[in-house]
Formats: sequence, C-alpha cells, structure tokens
Amino acid sequence: MSKLDKDQVIADFTAAYEKAHGKKPTIEAKSGWYSVDGGKNMRLAQLAEEADALGGSSKPAAKAETKKPAAKKPAAKKTATKKSTAKKSAGGGLTARELWRKKLEESGSKSRLPRGY
Repeated sequence: MSKLDKDQVIADFTAAYEKAHGKKPTIEAKSGWYSVDGGKNMRLAQLAEEADALGGSSKPAAKAETKKPAAKKPAAKKTATKKSTAKKSAGGGLTARELWRKKLEESGSKSRLPRGY
C-alpha cells in the first residue's frame, strides 16, 4: 500500500470534479475525513478513488473496482412445511405469517419461525 500525498489527491480530485460538474468543489477537512460540497464524509483513499472514477487521474484503477462480483450461494433445500391455517387477505395477497415463512425459506440462513407457527 503506497502513501497518498494529501495535496496531490485533493488537486487531482478538484480538477476531475471541475471537469465533470463545471464548478469547483468545496472540500472540508476534519481530522482525516473529507466532505465534498457538504456531502458524505470520506477518507483520502476514497477521495482518490472518486477522482479516478471522474476521470481526472491517469493512475490505474483501484483494486476494489477490479474485484469480480461474488458468486451466488446455491439455493437452499426447501423443506416440507405444514399448511398455514391463516386465511388469505381480502386483496388476494399473502398474510404476514405466509410472507414471513416464504422469506425465511428463500434466504439461505439458519433462521426459522418461532414456536407455534
């Protein structure tokens, strides 16, 4: 991991932001965090990534951007569930109990319904 030069990163970000948005950003620095135009606070490395994303720097893209998307987990086995005795709602949709059961079946977690359901 290389050390970032604060002044260089801010200059690169300012140039890229001005090029993309047509105005200079107001960057507020407070104890290692930087806020651009009163927005969300970010660290210097995130500011450098934003500069790269805006196209202001000729440096190679950050490692986080080159990550491959995570593979999906295999679908969980569906177990036999007993029929719900709750009535359907008047609109034809699922009841809260049925909706919750469906959500738990679709998620791959070990969560389960409370006793009595």
